[in-house]
Amino acid sequence: MRVIRPEFVNEYRSLLTGSWLQEQCQAGTVAAFRIFDTDEAVGLVGLEAANCLCLEHDVIDFPSYPSEWPLEMLCAAAEHTLKLCVHALQQGVGLKDATPFNILFQGPLPIFVDLLSFETRDVHDPTWLAHGQFVRSFLLPALLDARYGMASHITFLARRDGIEPEEAYRFLSPWARFTPSFLGNVTMPVLLAARAERQSSKVYARKRLSNPDQATFILQSLFSRLIRTIQASSTRRHQTNTWTMYNETCTYTSADTAHKTAFVEQFLEESQPTRMLDVGCNTGHFSFLAARNGAEVVATDLDPEVVGSLWQRAKGEQANILPLVVNLARPTPALGWRSRETPSFLERAEGHFDAVLMLAVVHHLLVTDQIPLDEIIEQASRLTTEWLVIEYVGPDDPQFKRLLRGRDVLYGWFERGVFEKELGKRFEIIRQEEVADNGRWLYLARRRNAC
Repeated sequence: MRVIRPEFVNEYRSLLTGSWLQEQCQAGTVAAFRIFDTDEAVGLVGLEAANCLCLEHDVIDFPSYPSEWPLEMLCAAAEHTLKLCVHALQQGVGLKDATPFNILFQGPLPIFVDLLSFETRDVHDPTWLAHGQFVRSFLLPALLDARYGMASHITFLARRDGIEPEEAYRFLSPWARFTPSFLGNVTMPVLLAARAERQSSKVYARKRLSNPDQATFILQSLFSRLIRTIQASSTRRHQTNTWTMYNETCTYTSADTAHKTAFVEQFLEESQPTRMLDVGCNTGHFSFLAARNGAEVVATDLDPEVVGSLWQRAKGEQANILPLVVNLARPTPALGWRSRETPSFLERAEGHFDAVLMLAVVHHLLVTDQIPLDEIIEQASRLTTEWLVIEYVGPDDPQFKRLLRGRDVLYGWFERGVFEKELGKRFEIIRQEEVADNGRWLYLARRRNAC
């Protein structure tokens, strides 16, 4: 819900009931909303709402944040913001904020959610006041990720508002500072900073041109240039890593993969989950199976390149899949003022899904992250309200041995019987099948006391 103070009611009533914004809501580019009548608003908020404008948004099923987006999704959110600016320009509407936190993803599609960032535009003003914010929070994180592999999702864990030009300038080589992408967005602002500092005591005044068409042309040119830069930044220039090529390096044979797929397909057809979490999704093979079966899927992996590729495919196929860069061993923490601005991944996820897939994940959590087995199973029980499909990979498996690196003696206890006993404490094992000759097993389990 949002409550708009009396002094802004007339402006926002005009904006919110205008045909342009209604069209954006119908197209799904802006979050849909409804305005309460006065009696309903007073009943919900109190007497102080009598002179206010009260409205509610449609709920986005699973909110996500820039600290969980790969480069490709950050660029999609940036382009979505700029295209809204372009469309709004001809309607006399401006966008006064340009932050990734105004965007959420509904499946693979970005949607703008902050209605109060729109404002009636002064048609004589050629300045986009949110330009600097857009550069800091969208453009520079994307450029540094695309050119140098400085992962943008990690940037937002430490810097909610992005990267300042001065920070980027120190990072860049002397040659890079004068390339087209960085010259206007980093080098010139830094070089002119001293002059700006000397003028900081002056009161800011909006610039106005006598010709409104000229003001519009200047803004259109700015938005077009930024769109081109963002589109060019969405392609990675650093080397693809091992996990991106997982299908070519894993130990499964084609027969093993077919067996594993059949097991999951049978579960999906019989149980018909509506919301599914795919932990360690990699290329998203099983996420797409679930989406085609009608489930809303959140797919997580710790590799941003994998997640970026999955997002591109999900968008291209219009699959109801939200791919996120999340490491279950170190999930996204709560961030912001009093840790309440953006809730943690676990706060959003626990109890949200009626099915969870954890395929070829447990041995990584166990060995690489050194999470105790009972903690892994407990966390799985917190994530799902009912179903769990989980894979056992034993110490004799080649991939397990690769993780052990000679420390075999430490995990000799991890036999299948131990795994089943621990799983059975919180889940009822419904079905189990060996899916590979090297001793990999799949389990379909139902949470005890399932909702």
